[in-house]
Amino acid sequence: AQGGHGAPGPAEMPLQLLRRALAASAQRLRPPAAPCTEPRGARPCSLAACSSYRLRDALHPLWQSELSVSGGTRQSPINIHWRDSVYDPHLKPLKIHYDPATCLYIWNNGYSFQVEFDDSTDKSVIMGGPLENHYRLKQFHFHWGAINEWGSEHMVDSKVYPAELHLVHWNPVTSTSFEDAIMENNGLVVIGVFLKLGAHHAGLQKLVDALPAVKHKDAIVEFDVFDPSCLMPSCPDYWTYDGSLTTPPLTESVTWIIKKTPIEVDQNQLEEFRMLLFTSAGEEEKRMVDNFRPLQPLMNRTVRSSFRNHHLLNIETRPSELAHQHSP
Repeated sequence: AQGGHGAPGPAEMPLQLLRRALAASAQRLRPPAAPCTEPRGARPCSLAACSSYRLRDALHPLWQSELSVSGGTRQSPINIHWRDSVYDPHLKPLKIHYDPATCLYIWNNGYSFQVEFDDSTDKSVIMGGPLENHYRLKQFHFHWGAINEWGSEHMVDSKVYPAELHLVHWNPVTSTSFEDAIMENNGLVVIGVFLKLGAHHAGLQKLVDALPAVKHKDAIVEFDVFDPSCLMPSCPDYWTYDGSLTTPPLTESVTWIIKKTPIEVDQNQLEEFRMLLFTSAGEEEKRMVDNFRPLQPLMNRTVRSSFRNHHLLNIETRPSELAHQHSP
C-alpha cells in the first residue's frame, strides 16, 4: 500500500484502500525466478512433517521456491547463535513512539495479514538502537505455523517459535517514500518479536477480534486507534544484523532488530491467525499457515547484541537439602 496519504473518509475508504492494497500486492507478488535447490531440512525439527517435503509443499508458493538474488550476501531470516553474537557497548536503547491515530486498516494480502499506518509524517517513529536517524512505521504483520512447533522466521540457537511479529519502518531522511526505501541500502528497519504460547495477550486481542473480517485474500477493513507498542516485550535487549526482506523482492535493504524476549499469546489467539485463508472468496479454501521463508546462510555477517553474553549452560544445581546432608 502506498504511504503518504491522509486517511480517506468513511464512504470512500473501502474502494480507495482496496485499490492501493491491490497495487501493492501486484508489486510484491512477483513470480519465482528459480527453484529452490536447498533441502527443507535447513529448519531442523524432530517431527516427521519437517523431515519430509510435506511441510514445504504446504507452503504458500511465495515460500516454496527461492528467488535468485544476484550476489546476495545478506539474506534473511537467519539462525541467531547466542554465543557467537558480539556485544556492542555502542548500541543504544531502542526508542519507540507510535501514535495510535496513525493506524489505518488491516489487509489480507494473500500471504499474511498486514496492519497499515499513515507514514506521511513523523508521528509513528523509532530511533536509537543501531540507527543513525529516525525511521517511520509503515506496517506490521506476522508469520506463523500450522502448529505450535514451528512458525517463526528467525531462530535462536535453532529454537523456533510458533509465530513472529515484524514491524516495518523506512528511512525518511534518505528516501522520499517506502517504495524507494525498499531499494536503498539500509533503507528499512524491521523489528522482529517472537511469540510463544502462554498467557492471554490483552493488547493483541483487539487485533484478533478484527481478523474474521479479513478472512479471505484481498479483504480489507478499517482498523484505527491501535498502538503496536503494546506488542513489544518489556525487556529492552535485542540482536541486530544487516539483512533483507523475507518476501519478494528480497532486497538487502533491512537493518534487523530482533528482540531477545518473546511475548506470550494464548492458544486461542494463535488459532485465530490460522483461520485466515490464502485464497479469495469463492475459491477452494487454503488455510493461511506456514507463511515463513526458510533460513538463509549467515555468510560473513556479524550479529551484534545490546546486552552482555551471559548465556550459560542449563546445569541443574543440587537441591539445598543435599548440601545439608554433607554438613557436620
